Amino acid sequence: MSVTVEVPRTTAVGPLLQMFFTEHLWNHKRVSPCTVKSYRDTFRLLLQYAEKTTVKQPSALSTTDLDAPMILAFLESLEQERHNLPASRNIRLTAIRSFFRFVALRDPASVGVATRVLAIPSKRTDKGLMGFLTRPEIDAILANHDLSKWSGRRDHVLLLTLYNTGARVSEITSLRRNNFSLGVKSYVQFLGKGRKERSVPLWFSTARAVRAWFSELNPGDEGRAFPNARNGPLTRDGVNYVLQRAIERASPNCPSLSKKSISPHTIRHYVPFLTMSSN
Repeated sequence: MSVTVEVPRTTAVGPLLQMFFTEHLWNHKRVSPCTVKSYRDTFRLLLQYAEKTTVKQPSALSTTDLDAPMILAFLESLEQERHNLPASRNIRLTAIRSFFRFVALRDPASVGVATRVLAIPSKRTDKGLMGFLTRPEIDAILANHDLSKWSGRRDHVLLLTLYNTGARVSEITSLRRNNFSLGVKSYVQFLGKGRKERSVPLWFSTARAVRAWFSELNPGDEGRAFPNARNGPLTRDGVNYVLQRAIERASPNCPSLSKKSISPHTIRHYVPFLTMSSN
């Protein structure tokens, strides 16, 4: 008497990922482009890791190949090999969880895998004290640009706008010239996290600098407020590079800058203490 062993049905990951990005995230969840990019980077790293460990092409991977042990090993590799902090690990896990919640609804055969992945806990992290910049430090950073060069003028206005508005880097890099209103009352309009719109007043000095900067820009560069040298979009790394170069130039005259770890986000911590009258 022969016994028939039923082989569990497997589902290819590729079509599910395609639906997750093109249909679920954009149409159903309507997440921001920054979230889509973050999720995309997570799955690029995950598929590369899975290809290396399973010796399968990404197109041949199934949901069972991405079961909880694989995901845990991938998260461990992020910390051990890529030296990611636990907070970065948790961000990657958030993207993976979002995908497997989608998988559980779309593919009943993968519910077991999805349940095990969704049970993976986030890693606890210590919250360090937020750093900030003093007014002399901010002034030193803004004063150290070569305004005789196109890039120097752009960098000065970019950091001045960042300082004035307390915007996130993603908000600054996505700004278009039509987001600015430069008149008796000048302001800039942002589309931030959660698709929340907000308008931030501009100081007179900022509005004047922005107006002068916009007069230099080519109308054919898609209206970007702060393009790169090739008229393309400035990236997050590009903004950080601009800031770090400014800090290097300012440090000899403001030694306290060299003792701090400063990112574009650090500038946000100073903004609540500003007063409009001081500018």
